[in-house]
Amino acid sequence: MTTLATPASGDATPSGGATPATGATSAAGAISAAGALSASDTLTRNALAVLQPGFDGTTAPDWVRRRIGEGLASVGLFGRNVETAEQVAALTAQLRAEREDLLVAIDEESGDVTRLEVRTGSSYPGNFALGAVDDPALTREVAADLGRRLAACGINFNWAPSADVNANPDNPVIGVRSFGADPRLVARHTAAYVEGMQSSGVATSAKHFPGHGDTAIDSHHSVPVIDVDRDVLNSRDLAPFRAALAAGTRAVMSAHILAPALDPENPGTVSRRILTDLLRGELGYDGLIVTDGMDMQAIAGRYGFERGCVLAIAAGADAICVGGGPSDEGTVLRLRDAFVAAVRSGELPEERLADAANRVRSLAKWTSVSGAAERSGGAPDTGIGLVAARRALTVTRGETYAAPVTEAPYVATFTPLPNIAVGDETPWGVTAELERRLPGTASGSFSGDGAGAEALAAAGERRIVAVVRDAHRHAWMSAAVRTLVTSRPDTVVVEMGVPQSAPTGALHIATRGAARVCGEAAAEVITGA
Repeated sequence: MTTLATPASGDATPSGGATPATGATSAAGAISAAGALSASDTLTRNALAVLQPGFDGTTAPDWVRRRIGEGLASVGLFGRNVETAEQVAALTAQLRAEREDLLVAIDEESGDVTRLEVRTGSSYPGNFALGAVDDPALTREVAADLGRRLAACGINFNWAPSADVNANPDNPVIGVRSFGADPRLVARHTAAYVEGMQSSGVATSAKHFPGHGDTAIDSHHSVPVIDVDRDVLNSRDLAPFRAALAAGTRAVMSAHILAPALDPENPGTVSRRILTDLLRGELGYDGLIVTDGMDMQAIAGRYGFERGCVLAIAAGADAICVGGGPSDEGTVLRLRDAFVAAVRSGELPEERLADAANRVRSLAKWTSVSGAAERSGGAPDTGIGLVAARRALTVTRGETYAAPVTEAPYVATFTPLPNIAVGDETPWGVTAELERRLPGTASGSFSGDGAGAEALAAAGERRIVAVVRDAHRHAWMSAAVRTLVTSRPDTVVVEMGVPQSAPTGALHIATRGAARVCGEAAAEVITGA
């Protein structure tokens, strides 16, 4: 999205990742990236207004503050910008000193994808856990609580929730970020999330339109294809977005996916058929359309970075999410100049750019009014996240050896390659919570062939707690669990991804997500607390 080595939007390339392809020479031509355009120029101000860039550091850089004064209407925060809630509040206050009605966005899905709690793990379970409980009132309460926490930090735009129907259990990028595989369930929880979050004055952005659930490819790397007919898309993938629109979502985020039934040539983010004809025309949506991270290879690798951004605005997008990877002033200036040059060359109608800029400003004004009380009132710690995580657990006990773990165990965490949207910095698992309850707990991380045997050797005589994530997607991981359970039947297995594999072990706990509170809820069961 995609964060201090965690990505944008949901989803843009992480900091330190590959530099986005720039394709041919920027359409800006002779326009200087050093700032040759007048800050008072309406065209220039509109070009800045459609950008939602990121930046480095935990205080507001001078260049960001300067560009806000010249027309920049939004910024995006990532894990690299976050140390504490108090620090984020101070940062957003610095930014708003330049412009009171500034949109400050973040990719805070809760669950596995967290930026506000990137170093500790989220205080709230993610969508899949909430969908498993299937209590829309709980989802609404969780979203409202999270929204109050964001608002207290001065954040007023959340690049969430995921409204994707996880129709493909092997999906490498959505998974537990989805409420589930049933379109009706996803629709009712998407609506509840939108209502809860926006009750706090924080705008939501239902994503990834027209639906990223039935994919086997991560759009951070290339263009996924959803090759189903229009009837399937209507009844399955579009249902949650219709629910989000009916619930009043203030924004919708586009997906970098190819849906040939809708547009055989262009991915959603750069497709006029999808953004303008379908979303605005057929579905009647009049709010903000924001792109997924434009430095993702599905767009940058196919069209070039600057050109992809121009094509997105021309297709009907209003705001450009960028900054999970490139996060410097030069990026903002290159994109600003590319929009100006595209207008002057006739490639991008000036009216379309002005319309997009006005939609950004309109959302900023809504959040400025709606979120003022929350920002001044603070965010109480209700503990609703742990309540929800407990309710989401499924516990399967074997016929024998299912007694609670009462002595310091060995925690063997089987670690897959990180999902780029989640990143690799946020801690996950049950080790920290078990160490707190059972001092002396030992642990290790394993991957690849032979992982099970290595974990057995490392555990010695201690009871083993095996922690996995989407074991059904990784043959080596399933084999490791079989090795442990066969050799040590008292092994406890904790599945923190999509529980697609059959339960195994003396005690099997499906948490449906790897948020910190999911680990805490699992540790309570493991120790019999």
